[in-house]
Amino acid sequence: MLRNYLKIALRNLQRNTVYSFINITGLAVGIACSILIMLWVWNEVSYDRFHKNSDRLGQLWLHNQFSDKIITSQAVPLPTYEFFKTYDSRIKNTSIAHWPYKHLLTSKETKISKYGQFVTPEFLEMFQFEFAKGAASTALLDASSIVVTESLAKSLFGDQDPMNQSIRLENAYDLKVTGVLKDLPGNSSFNFEFLAPWAIYATQDWVKGKNDTWDDQSFQVFIELQPNVEFSEVNAAIKNVIKEKAEDSKVDLFIHPLTDWRLRSSFENGVQTGGAIDYVISFSMIAAFILVIACINFMNLATARSERRAREVGIRKSIGSRRRDLIGQFLGESILISSIAFFMSIVLVELALPFYNHLVDKKLAIDYSAPATWLLSISFICVTGIFAGSYPAFYLSSFNPAKVLKGKLHTGRNGTGPRKILVSIQFFFSIMLLVGMAGIYLQTQFVKNRETGYDRENMVTITSNEELNKNYKAIKDQLLSLGIAQSVTTASSPITEIYGNNTLEWPGKPEDQDILFARVVTGYEYTKTMGIKMIDGRDFSEDFKSDSSAMLINKTAADAIGADNPVGMEIKLWSNTWKVVGVIDDVVMASPFRDVQPGFFLLNPDWAEVITVRLTKTNDLNGSITKMESVFKTLNPSYPFEYQFVDEQFAKKFSAINLFGTLVSLFAILAILITCLGLFGLATFTAEQRTKEIGIRKVMGASTMSIITLLSKDFTRLVLVGFVLAAPLAWWGLNTYLERYTYRVSISWWIIPAAGIISLTLTLIIVMTQTLKATAVNPAESLRSE
Repeated sequence: MLRNYLKIALRNLQRNTVYSFINITGLAVGIACSILIMLWVWNEVSYDRFHKNSDRLGQLWLHNQFSDKIITSQAVPLPTYEFFKTYDSRIKNTSIAHWPYKHLLTSKETKISKYGQFVTPEFLEMFQFEFAKGAASTALLDASSIVVTESLAKSLFGDQDPMNQSIRLENAYDLKVTGVLKDLPGNSSFNFEFLAPWAIYATQDWVKGKNDTWDDQSFQVFIELQPNVEFSEVNAAIKNVIKEKAEDSKVDLFIHPLTDWRLRSSFENGVQTGGAIDYVISFSMIAAFILVIACINFMNLATARSERRAREVGIRKSIGSRRRDLIGQFLGESILISSIAFFMSIVLVELALPFYNHLVDKKLAIDYSAPATWLLSISFICVTGIFAGSYPAFYLSSFNPAKVLKGKLHTGRNGTGPRKILVSIQFFFSIMLLVGMAGIYLQTQFVKNRETGYDRENMVTITSNEELNKNYKAIKDQLLSLGIAQSVTTASSPITEIYGNNTLEWPGKPEDQDILFARVVTGYEYTKTMGIKMIDGRDFSEDFKSDSSAMLINKTAADAIGADNPVGMEIKLWSNTWKVVGVIDDVVMASPFRDVQPGFFLLNPDWAEVITVRLTKTNDLNGSITKMESVFKTLNPSYPFEYQFVDEQFAKKFSAINLFGTLVSLFAILAILITCLGLFGLATFTAEQRTKEIGIRKVMGASTMSIITLLSKDFTRLVLVGFVLAAPLAWWGLNTYLERYTYRVSISWWIIPAAGIISLTLTLIIVMTQTLKATAVNPAESLRSE
């Protein structure tokens, strides 16, 4: 019997090549899109879960209460590291680390800058990265040790065994390789290429001064819980630790679980508001939409062609076939088509993966060696086949054999009604995706066109170091004298970032008011180099020796302070008094999707994390970079010359939303193409089914346009129904999406109608094309049998 069913299924596919092609292709493309999306989703969901004890690892975070809002931060006081080793028996281990930062590594003649972290020995025992050589328990016990990744070892030592090889760190520390880690997985929140002992970092004077300081938040502390301990119960116990240790503190401490670092890292006023999980949910829904659209195509084409198989059903029933046998046959055919489509989709996925991986900047792949892959594949085929074939199976098996064999089958509303509903659902999903695509694009363009308050053109940044700071004046003089640069300055952070924050005290400040101000420490000519407008007062100047205790504030800070004329006002910071000498325009330094933070600027050329150079305008930008490189190599020979354009740094702020928008646009277009493919099949079938009616109408004098209008009317209604259902939900969804951004575009009224018009236009083009083909048939041929 199974062999017989298989023969019938294959014969049906051969007889109806056009519809078989549409069915299988539409389903294959839909499945391929879903697989690609779910590969990305799985990668995001699996972040950091390769650690065997990932469910017990976390990081100390804190909620800091200010007058206007609660700021959530992952920087905590240094004493928390030792304190939590013994504070609570439910805490198994702790480790401290500084932030990933580029450091110079030298081995013989090889000099490279790579991201690394200073950590305590417990780090490698808590986070179970895979070792290629060495052991986690001993790798960082020695203060002169260093652990490197395989890629870094290859760069430094080539094919030599890296173990016990010497590496000089920052031209200051001679370290020995005591461990080699396999390259970190792409789904790791850490991005270091080497680990060095915390003991080295702890020798710095500013770190020594923090050992007993509970009101300075500058370090990362990681926590490992004992087995079977919940984060919530430990968080309740540690919440007030900093309040108890630091006078007037308004900080609540908590452990943020490792498994939430990627997915749930966003907080608004102390409340967790999401993170990558928002994209995961959105793309999972899009994958479901696309698969449903593809399955609906199958359902519609199967039921539309029901009359072609009506006699088969009638004969089978008349010779004793039970309805459940027929349902099993049709579901089996559906699963067969689903299987063919699935294996075709795998081919499409493998062809698309290189381009897709480049787009999403990941290394996604299907692991064919994993049993789970095959189990999921079989489940996917069965679920898709049953879902797509369920309605046609129950519908076809319900035919009355007596009526069918007498040629009296009329599908009526039972056949066309559900089909119309399914087509409307397709357009509902398509319009939703179109609106989402348009909304994301408009929001992105709106923020990209935001006035940033500085000029990004021809501006580059170079990360500073001790040697560079010593030779800064000579480098600056050469860049200016050679005409390479218009101006040069230093700062404690690049113009696109904020590295420090502080509260301030000023005359008339209410006692219960605490506002967090962004802090930037600059060199001379900062506003000139950045192209920032001076609103009031003056810039820092070498003509004023007192500027070592002077301060600039931005416009938002002036408004927060509430002074009509803040120039000349004395501000207290770090137990010192600073005089405001100027007010500058607001500058978008942090997220371009948020309001500008109140900020202040201090003068200290020695506090230089970055050097910013505004290049002289030229048609030979590469030539200017080459000349600049020569200057830096001459006066900063120990370090490789590395730079970044400021406009590229700014563009990185849009990487997440750009990726989201690109993927939504790509899959929205594919979803619409799948819908159009199914619509093409239905329109073709409808035109074939009504060929005789069209012939009669032409004989009676009907024009081609009137026939097109007649056949288009039903499809137009379906689009309109889908539009009416989608419009309010799309409006709500777009508003909900945009609410996450403080600085956001207003939704234009035309977005949703435009999505409806696009859907309707595509529908009319497809229907008109097939109707024109039907009207081109000679009525004498179509009516010959009448």
